[in-house]
Amino acid sequence: MNPSTDHELIQRIRALSRPLEPLPTDQAPDLRPVTGVRALLFDVYGTLLISGSGDVGTAHEVTRGDVMRAALEAAGLLPPAQPLNPPPGLLEDIIGRHHERARREGIEYPEVDILEVWADALGMLGLGPASMDSLRRLAVEYECATNPVWPMPGMSQLLDSLVDHDLPLGIVSNAQFYTPLTLEALTGRRLEDLGFDPGLCAWSWRLREAKPSPSLFRGVLRRLAKRYGIAPHQVLYVGNDMLKDIVPAHALGLGTVLFAGDRRSLRLREGDPRVAGVAPDRVITHLNQLPGLLGWVEPH
Repeated sequence: MNPSTDHELIQRIRALSRPLEPLPTDQAPDLRPVTGVRALLFDVYGTLLISGSGDVGTAHEVTRGDVMRAALEAAGLLPPAQPLNPPPGLLEDIIGRHHERARREGIEYPEVDILEVWADALGMLGLGPASMDSLRRLAVEYECATNPVWPMPGMSQLLDSLVDHDLPLGIVSNAQFYTPLTLEALTGRRLEDLGFDPGLCAWSWRLREAKPSPSLFRGVLRRLAKRYGIAPHQVLYVGNDMLKDIVPAHALGLGTVLFAGDRRSLRLREGDPRVAGVAPDRVITHLNQLPGLLGWVEPH
């Protein structure tokens, strides 16, 4: 990626973002201490970030013509006076085709690269081809309008506390290229400065697989074992979705914490047979409760 372009996109994400507050849930926290934790892994949307839609954009995509026009104009891909009539369901249809192609290749839970989706959409609208810089600007404009995000309360303080205790930190998240840029835009710090080891970060768009596939976790677990001698049972994973977060982490032997701090994004999946018989090891309703689980402070 071009660093100068990254900087411009970070500035744009910051300009388009507005504060959000989590919506309380009726879940009771389970704050019993957890021992033997040597590394922590996090989900992003709905856990570290409040998500207006409850998930990363491609998980909830519903084409909005008015937002698409504004995004195309901001990216310099559509003159203001030019008509635009995207067919209903344009983006979700393209995403569905990409998913189906990947499933035919044996990927059970495929992930798209949103830039390829937008390139296809522009072609269908008669607006392509576009430069990579223009596609990235377009994707950021549309995502910020359809899925506003903001740091979850206590996120920065929690990460500072974890860094002070010298724990390896990573991310396993359904995401797009703009996800790490968004974290930097809203905190003013790069992932490394927030305490995350880039080698312990697995992003679905890079792997072309999405949670609940356990594949996103396996590479991170291999690196934790090789670099630090850390076994899966010594790793705690924090996420807001029983199916996408707790089930795969549990299956691989990780300790699990369900983050139940925002009604928008809490996904209990009650009645879904894929989560039957699986329960999180602990439940928190605010990120400031996590250090208490680890025995560093009195639980809130």
